[in-house]
Amino acid sequence: MDRRSLLQTLAAGLALPVAPNIWAASAAQPTRKKLVVVMLRGAVDGLNVVAPVADPEYARLRATIALASPGSANGALDLDGYFGLHPALAPLLPLWQQKKLGFVHASGSPDATRSHFDAQDYMESATPGVKRTPDGWLNRLVLALPGDSAPTRALGIGPTIPRILTGRAATVNLPNGAAAVKPAAADAPALAAAFDRMYEDDERFARVYKAGRDARREVRDAAASPQAARMLAEMNLANNGAPLPNGFPDDAARLATLLRNDPNMQLAFVALGGWDTHAGQGAGTGQLANRLAPLGQGLAVLAERLGPMLDDTTVVVMSEFGRTARENGNKGTDHGHGNVMWVLGGAVNGGRVHGDWPGLGSTALHEGRDLPVTTDFRLVLAQVAERHLRLPDAQLAAVFPHLPPRQQLDLLRS
Repeated sequence: MDRRSLLQTLAAGLALPVAPNIWAASAAQPTRKKLVVVMLRGAVDGLNVVAPVADPEYARLRATIALASPGSANGALDLDGYFGLHPALAPLLPLWQQKKLGFVHASGSPDATRSHFDAQDYMESATPGVKRTPDGWLNRLVLALPGDSAPTRALGIGPTIPRILTGRAATVNLPNGAAAVKPAAADAPALAAAFDRMYEDDERFARVYKAGRDARREVRDAAASPQAARMLAEMNLANNGAPLPNGFPDDAARLATLLRNDPNMQLAFVALGGWDTHAGQGAGTGQLANRLAPLGQGLAVLAERLGPMLDDTTVVVMSEFGRTARENGNKGTDHGHGNVMWVLGGAVNGGRVHGDWPGLGSTALHEGRDLPVTTDFRLVLAQVAERHLRLPDAQLAAVFPHLPPRQQLDLLRS
């Protein structure tokens, strides 16, 4: 590679947070249906997110970290008489009561790995046990959806483009926090003009550069609209100057604004860490509660800020695997297997815990220690793609290869 090509490549990567194959895309047609995927990296403890508080094995296996019964101090929030929601997720209870929030328990990847890296890779590629898959399922979904794809059709929020968004389709990535809409170095007029001259003789890089600049401008314009400014001012006033526990509620508010202001934007992905609670996990309060509180707040903010658009939006929350049914000697939990997936939105058959719940009896546990996987995570995602995004069978097979046989899972209204 000569010096000019090297500078072009570095400049494109530094200034434009877009997928490397962006020149293959063209303008997208506006669409109403939206999908947001939130990945909890580190394996959240689903048995304390949606806790089987009526199962006597639950309290026996978790002597110090089991959630107390509903009605107790810092106890679980009753869902259906058997399951209880972690009290830190109280902001989501109204969505449950409105039947816009549901859960799929004992769900996850059929691959039994306890490696965070491998399990996350499998969930983002949607090919459990296969490491050679070149792209992520959200990227394949972009290609399968009707209409042409603009760079802003699929958005990632985070420091780098995630595995789930890598592939042939164009995507755009924004950093977390307020830096997402701050001017970058390449936005300065003098530097932009220099880049224009650098790229003018190279057709391929010129198209990459122009598409990337257009995508960034589109996202920044959507976030910087008068409507967005009013919403941000209202949020700051309500906060009375107090910072939020972490950045997710702010990111969720920005994401809602982008989805409302940019009709091209259809898919979004956010990853949140800090769920690997091997020690000092806590029950109704403590380490896990401190992580769940801003997550619940952020999801509630997202739903509220979407307003009527929530009826056309589905939010899926997932994690690479669950945690052991029994607490360990450090009052935490270790890497497990089955977990709980969350599904939120206007088309969700909410107010229900879906899936085939096996119980926590010793004979039901996977390898005698973990909640088993009775619902493959791909079946949850495929039903969202089919019923919400209206993907036909041929496209479903392209997005989710080797999809297991369908099971009764009435998660979304047709």
